[in-house]
Amino acid sequence: MATESQPRTHKAGAFDIRLIIALLIGVYGVILTVMGIGFTSDEEIKKSADVNINLWAGVGMLVVAALFVLWAKLRPLVVPVEPESGDTPATAGE
Repeated sequence: MATESQPRTHKAGAFDIRLIIALLIGVYGVILTVMGIGFTSDEEIKKSADVNINLWAGVGMLVVAALFVLWAKLRPLVVPVEPESGDTPATAGE
């Protein structure tokens, strides 16, 4: 139960922007990783100094997405809950 000195709070949950960013980066990371593994020809790899750029960029994006999710889970956003109109205590001056 919340007291006067401790306001009620809740977690942002699915509305945390870090999870939305992680989803977007993760989707692009999966696409690039799949393209790097299955659809990159040897000619394209030679053009990029013998580095499979799609694969490495995809893996890097997946790592960044995982770090965003980890960050959101370890340090969740806490949103204060505003009291409803009937829940406000009466003050002495009213």
